[in-house]
Amino acid sequence: MNKTELENLSAIRIKEAEILLAADCYQGAYYLAGYALECTLKACIAKQVKEFDFPDKKLANDSYTHNLANLLITAGLKQELSEQEKQNKQFELNWAVVNKWSEETRYECAITKQQAHNLFNSITDNESGILPWLKKYL
Repeated sequence: MNKTELENLSAIRIKEAEILLAADCYQGAYYLAGYALECTLKACIAKQVKEFDFPDKKLANDSYTHNLANLLITAGLKQELSEQEKQNKQFELNWAVVNKWSEETRYECAITKQQAHNLFNSITDNESGILPWLKKYL
């Protein structure tokens, strides 16, 4: 999978999450919203890989995770995240919400309407959302 495919997949998953939210399908919306963010982080990592370069083993191994905080570090954005959190308290709160997401939520049946909306808004908010911020690094 390449950077463009990951970006496209992220856009598809966030749209699907929005549709599921509107249909009161909170568990799927929660999972897909987080997965969209995971795809965007992986696209940021893919940007580091140059065509015809032999793949860096550590970068490749570190990329095969669903942990958003670890992906952020692998993407080289930890310092940028810290700076953004200092400048924007709502962004800091949004990262705290987003960072609780796990791929294990695909097995959760108890995701509430509030949890799903909080995650979706923390990811997509135009002013303080994680996704618009990450797109600056694609």
